[in-house]
Amino acid sequence: MNEAVVKRIREASQDPKIWLRVASERLSLTRYVFLVQIEDGIATAAQRASLEYADAVLIGWPEQDAEDVVDVDAQQLATVHEQVANMEGYIPRFQDMERTGNVDGLADTLIRITERVAEVRRIYQPGFPLPTFAEIRRVVQEEWDADMDRIDPDNSDPTVDDIERMKVETDHRHRQSEEHEEQENEA
Repeated sequence: MNEAVVKRIREASQDPKIWLRVASERLSLTRYVFLVQIEDGIATAAQRASLEYADAVLIGWPEQDAEDVVDVDAQQLATVHEQVANMEGYIPRFQDMERTGNVDGLADTLIRITERVAEVRRIYQPGFPLPTFAEIRRVVQEEWDADMDRIDPDNSDPTVDDIERMKVETDHRHRQSEEHEEQENEA
């Protein structure tokens, strides 16, 4: 475990809710590293799903003093410590894969880290509905399949050029949508 985490452990003895922040910061950082790794290429459905899962777990992340964040008992705190330790155990593997450019391995490891962070959030914020990776993966795969069908409905195995063309078209539609929103806001 790195020094920053050890320092947080010491701080946690005074405030058990510090782990909520530790988990979100670690996931935010690993999510960003993963995003940088995939931004120049065309992300696969699995890679997109791992990013979407991290986003879903981080969305609306509560402050430690939020009303819906509960105090934890000793058993729950032990589970939080276990989840954080497991999360930290994936970090060296994630760093190795980043160095070697193993994007698929990064995606898988991001999922594992996100699962640990989701468990921490469930303990501190039990009323917040969190999706599972399987739910996210299913939706992303359906979107991916629909995108591939739009590229070439007769070709079930698109080429890299087809995928790149689809990405350019999607980016263009997104920019047009943003421009339209800006025009509406100005009016």
